[in-house]
Amino acid sequence: MKRVLLKLSGEALAGDKKTGFDEATCMGVARQVKSLVDEGYQIAIVTGGGNFWRGRTSETIDRTKADQIGMLATVMNCIYVSDIFRYAGMRTEVFTPFVCGSFTSLFSKDAALAALEAGKVIFFAGGTGHPYFSTDTGAVLRAIEIEADAMLLAKAIDGVYDSDPKKNPQAKKYDEISIEEVIERKLAAVDMTASILCMENKMPMLVFGLNEENSIARTMSGHFNGTRVTV
Repeated sequence: MKRVLLKLSGEALAGDKKTGFDEATCMGVARQVKSLVDEGYQIAIVTGGGNFWRGRTSETIDRTKADQIGMLATVMNCIYVSDIFRYAGMRTEVFTPFVCGSFTSLFSKDAALAALEAGKVIFFAGGTGHPYFSTDTGAVLRAIEIEADAMLLAKAIDGVYDSDPKKNPQAKKYDEISIEEVIERKLAAVDMTASILCMENKMPMLVFGLNEENSIARTMSGHFNGTRVTV
């Protein structure tokens, strides 16, 4: 693998605090990504927004508006994590599918690929720019567009399980599972739209826990304790 898209869940970025940012967690991510960039890997990153906003749980706000708030939450996350990466010695650029003043660059495939080839770590914020599409779907879409070799999902949970491990202590974790089986069993690796996109475009996924020590670097070196989703 040379080029990967790393999806960081918002909850994982919050660490034990469960909300906002845990700077030690973000610095840990930055150190690992820096080591990969130094080895010549091209890294694109998408963050979720769950550390700030879980709009789908609200019945008082229109779904479109709730999703727009969630998009802005991911912009905040990407700007923050991007700057942590700069502090760690990397060059970065944040892309959004809508104009954000001078905060971000407007996404295009050509601009994103040029930034990767220039050695930058790039961030895709704002999801797809449309409501009713999750950051999972946005991440898979961008991974396909930039022709990534694989998508890495760094989550608060350390893999794909046959049921929710938070609710079922007997839940079984898969070491490897096909995307077809994920879809058939409706397993929550990513949402259904994202899963179908992965299947149709043959985008493999590696799902693992962000909070395990050096989990990103270990995943890239082939030594990880998560779930490999094959296509």
